[in-house]
Amino acid sequence: MKITTVYFGDIEINEKQLINFENGLPGFQDEKEFALLDLEGNPAFKVMQSTKTKELAFVITNPFLVYPDYEFKLDDNTVDQLSVKKPEHVSAWSIVTLKEPFEQSTINLQAPVVINTQNRQAKQVSLNHTKYHTKHSIKGGEQEDASTHTKTR
Repeated sequence: MKITTVYFGDIEINEKQLINFENGLPGFQDEKEFALLDLEGNPAFKVMQSTKTKELAFVITNPFLVYPDYEFKLDDNTVDQLSVKKPEHVSAWSIVTLKEPFEQSTINLQAPVVINTQNRQAKQVSLNHTKYHTKHSIKGGEQEDASTHTKTR
C-alpha cells in the first residue's frame, strides 16, 4: 500500500504497520487507520501517520522509556473493544508535542494510545482521575502542572 506522508513523502507500507481505531481519535473521529512509521536512527520515537490525511501525523514514544514508573489500568470496555486476551498483547504509546529546543517538548501521559499487537486494533484512552496530564516533560522526572504551567518534581 502506498501512502503520502507529511514527514517522509510518498512511501510504501505493509499491513503490519497499520493500526485501526474503530471510533477514530478524539477530535479526529473520521480518521480510523494509521501507519506506525519508524524514525530512522531514533528507535525511541515513531510517527503515527494517517493513511487518509497526509497532514495528520503524530510523533509518539513508549511512555515507559521516559517515565519508568508510569502505570494505568485499562477499563473492561477498552479490553473488550480491543479484544485483548493477554496483557502482553498490549502496547502503550504517548503522543509527543515537539518544541524547540527539543528539551522543552512534552509527552501526553493522560491519554495513551493503546494497541492490541495481535489484531492491530487501537484506541486513545483518556485516563480520568489520575496524576497524569497532557504535558509532562520529555526529559522525565520533571512534570509540568497543566493548570499553572509550572514545573514540579
